[in-house]
Amino acid sequence: MNPTTLVTGGAGFVGSHLCERLVEAGHEVMCVDNFHTGAKDNIRHLLGNNRFELIRHDVWLPLYVEVDRIFNLACPASPIHYQTDPVSTTKTSVLGAINMLGLAKRRRARILQASTSEVYGDPLVHPQTESYWGHVNPIGPRACYDEGKRCAETLFFDYHRQNGVDIRVVRIFNTYGPRMHPRDGRVVSNFIVQALTGEPITLYGDGGQSRSFCYVDDLVDGLVGMMNQDREVGPVNLGNPVEFTIRQLAETVLRLTDSKSRIEFHPLPQDDPTQRQPDITKARQLLDWEPKVALEDGLKETIGYFRKLLAL
Repeated sequence: MNPTTLVTGGAGFVGSHLCERLVEAGHEVMCVDNFHTGAKDNIRHLLGNNRFELIRHDVWLPLYVEVDRIFNLACPASPIHYQTDPVSTTKTSVLGAINMLGLAKRRRARILQASTSEVYGDPLVHPQTESYWGHVNPIGPRACYDEGKRCAETLFFDYHRQNGVDIRVVRIFNTYGPRMHPRDGRVVSNFIVQALTGEPITLYGDGGQSRSFCYVDDLVDGLVGMMNQDREVGPVNLGNPVEFTIRQLAETVLRLTDSKSRIEFHPLPQDDPTQRQPDITKARQLLDWEPKVALEDGLKETIGYFRKLLAL
């Protein structure tokens, strides 16, 4: 019998791809979203499927449903979105974790927390392994997300130790692909939209800061693999270990879009990490997982999506 699986944040960028994958695999999927940053268009193609159910609900509030598995993805994930209402962001991470863990406890369901590389802050260790405790400013403008996710991890492990809840925790590094919000402030969507519309490419700092970009299909493979394995609760890094500077990303997007946009330099935002690269040794060993989609190939798919979205 196929499991009934709840996906919070299921109408978001990553959540919608995960819902799609689970429906294809035969799961009965409950997609929960308050549409603060998610969009019905992301899951519209699933609405007619009898294995898919959409519930408009805020994870701040308890949810009483009958499920076997829970993917907890609910939380604004881009700086523009999570800094717009930082109190709401923290409440989503913390109260959402408490409510979903309570549901998992009651149902004896396995629950996966979509944590983030932001728990490492501006890292003093490179690349970042799961054993690194991080270097985070607890009172800075990014703390609502960074510390909210760190507290959620704490809750997951305490529910596991205290109540025996069957948890899984992954730390997601920069992810991109179709269904990204065009104005979410993330660097890939920013550069593509700016290049396609002829706006200046906004580069913060000197562009020498680095990121590692994982295509969304690869990430979903990792999420499903982590949920399905029985060996370890985590945390496990999921991301692409191939590192690029932000300047390299901008130049690649300009080339692939054949854009004439010029590059504009702006001051680096407070607490913006200078390096971000996952050590995925654990994911390779535990899940036999590593990203397969090269950056250029993933960017071409993402550019195609934004061309259609912007009707260009």
